[in-house]
Amino acid sequence: MSGNGVSLEVRDLRKSWGPVDVLHDVNFSIEAGGFLTLLGPSGCGKSTVLRLVSGLDEASGGQVLIGGRDVSGVPAASRNLGMVFQNYALFPHMTVAENIAYGLSIRKVAKAVRQEALARVAELMALGELMDRKPAQLSGGQQQRVALARVLVSNRPLVLMDEPLSNLDAKLRAEIRSEIRSLNKRLGITVVYVTHDQSEALSMSDQVVLMNSGRVVQRGTPKALYERPANTFAASFIGTPPTNLLDAADVRLPENLRPGRGHDGDGWLVGVRPEALRFATGDETFSLTARIEAIEYEGSISLVRLVAPSGARVVMAHPAAETLVEGEQVTVGWDREATHLFSKAHGGAIALDE
Repeated sequence: MSGNGVSLEVRDLRKSWGPVDVLHDVNFSIEAGGFLTLLGPSGCGKSTVLRLVSGLDEASGGQVLIGGRDVSGVPAASRNLGMVFQNYALFPHMTVAENIAYGLSIRKVAKAVRQEALARVAELMALGELMDRKPAQLSGGQQQRVALARVLVSNRPLVLMDEPLSNLDAKLRAEIRSEIRSLNKRLGITVVYVTHDQSEALSMSDQVVLMNSGRVVQRGTPKALYERPANTFAASFIGTPPTNLLDAADVRLPENLRPGRGHDGDGWLVGVRPEALRFATGDETFSLTARIEAIEYEGSISLVRLVAPSGARVVMAHPAAETLVEGEQVTVGWDREATHLFSKAHGGAIALDE
């Protein structure tokens, strides 16, 4: 089960259903053994991309290259990849062992080889005591482990996962996503993972492809997407809570602020993440006066909800130990390096000239 991975490249991938275009020139790539996540809201096209990569649906244009080979016209069964689905897709009348080995059986793999592969994957996924049970006798987490084992036993170099953890509770999701990432690293398989959950995407991935309305909005490392959002959609989608987007008129700006490319100050939005805000001491580059509307205790921090004079709402993440008073007028500030500027007209990031 060495499972050496394989590279994947998607070039100008398009998909239309009749007159409706659902994917628009999608491009991304991941090297062999990498972990790439397609992230975005429901209906953005990420699962459609996965189905086109797998060959379950036919693209309207563009190319899919696996290991440098163009497989655009190759049937799904000949693409040498595995898939893990949201609903597990286990056969209810089969035991765990039979479910895992089913693919090997229909490929006429010798019984001794099947038994050896089954024993290895059972140990890998901690399923040894469950092999004789039926799916109905398993918890959701155990069923997901069986679904993963069924893919791993086939030793495919590329594994596609479509929202595989969405049916699990929060604790199980955290456990199994850690297992999936560990398997990716240990076995060297290439993983393409679909989710709408940004915490999964940020914690598991080498590369994230953020999608919206059938288009790639931004792609890069999790750190790059979080720290350098390319536009207002990326800023507002990534982060919990998301980036505050404020009209420049609400913010006290430094006199020497010079956005690049000749943008007019009336056309800016100022972005700042909730954790970058602090009560102003006078040393901050940017500041904002607002009223505390609500305080939400969340353990290690409180979310302080503020309302600016214009009515704009701002969220500040603040240590929960401090005593705050609802209705109090406060000034909050933040530093230049925590500031993002965006165009009101098109939402794209604006460079700050030094």
